[in-house]
Amino acid sequence: MPAPLQLPETFAQRLRKADRPQYGFWINSGSPVACEIAASAGYDWLLIDAEHTAYSLETILELVRITDAYPATPVVRLPKNDVSLIKRYLDLGAQNLMIPMIDSAEEAEQAVASMHYPPRGVRGVGSILVRAGRFGGIPNYSEIASESVSLTLQIESAAGLENLEEICKVDGIDAIFVGPADLAASMGYMDQPRHPEVAAAVKHIFDVARANDIIVGANSFAKDQAEDYIAAGAAFVAMGADVQLLANSIRGLAAEIYGENPITTPQSY
Repeated sequence: MPAPLQLPETFAQRLRKADRPQYGFWINSGSPVACEIAASAGYDWLLIDAEHTAYSLETILELVRITDAYPATPVVRLPKNDVSLIKRYLDLGAQNLMIPMIDSAEEAEQAVASMHYPPRGVRGVGSILVRAGRFGGIPNYSEIASESVSLTLQIESAAGLENLEEICKVDGIDAIFVGPADLAASMGYMDQPRHPEVAAAVKHIFDVARANDIIVGANSFAKDQAEDYIAAGAAFVAMGADVQLLANSIRGLAAEIYGENPITTPQSY
C-alpha cells in the first residue's frame, strides 16, 4: 500500500528550526523558467509576488508547482488582505502567505481568521476539491490544515508602525516582514529606505515583534543592508529579484556594445 501523501513544512516551521538567517529571492517576472532557475539556485525561500505584478491565480498555481520540486520554500504575497482571495490562494496549495500593508490589529485579526477553518477562522471548506489537500489525498486535511499553513504580515506604513504593539498581540501571526521602501514613503522619505529615521523604525519593529515571539524579516536589495538587518535580529531577508537582475544584465550588455553607461535598477530598494 502506498504511503500517505504529506505536505512540506511551512515557512514558519523552517524559520523556527533554522540555525542561520534564511535568504530569499523575489519572483516578479511570472516566468516559469526564471522561477525554476531561482528555485534551483540554492536560496532558502522564494517570494512569489502577486502584489506588484499581473499574476493570475493560474500563474500562482504554476509557480507554486514548480517550487514544490525544489528545497526552497515558496512564500506567496497577495495583492491585499482579502478573505476570499486568501481562501483561493490557500486552496490552490500556497501554504505560506504574506499579506501586505497591515495597518491595525483589526486587519491582522482578519488575516489570521482567513487562514483557518471554523471554529478558529472563516476559511471556506472544500478540501477534497482543491490542491491544498491534494484533492483528498492528504488524510484528515481539515484537521491538520492550520498546522500546514503559515502567515507573514507586512508592516510598511506609519499607521502600522503606530499600531505595532496591538498588531503584535494578535494570536496567529507567524512572522512579520518589513517593507523599508513603503515604510520610508509613508514616513515622508520617498526613495530613502536607508534614512536614519526609517532605519530606526525598522529596528523598532524588529524589537517589538521579537518581544512578542514573532519572527521578523525585511527586504533589502543590498548585501550590507541585509547584514545590518540580520545583526539587528532579522531571521530572514529577501535580496534581489528576477526582473532586477535581468534588466541590469541586459542593459549592461547594451552599454558594453554601445559604449554608454548602463541604466541600472536601485540596489537599496
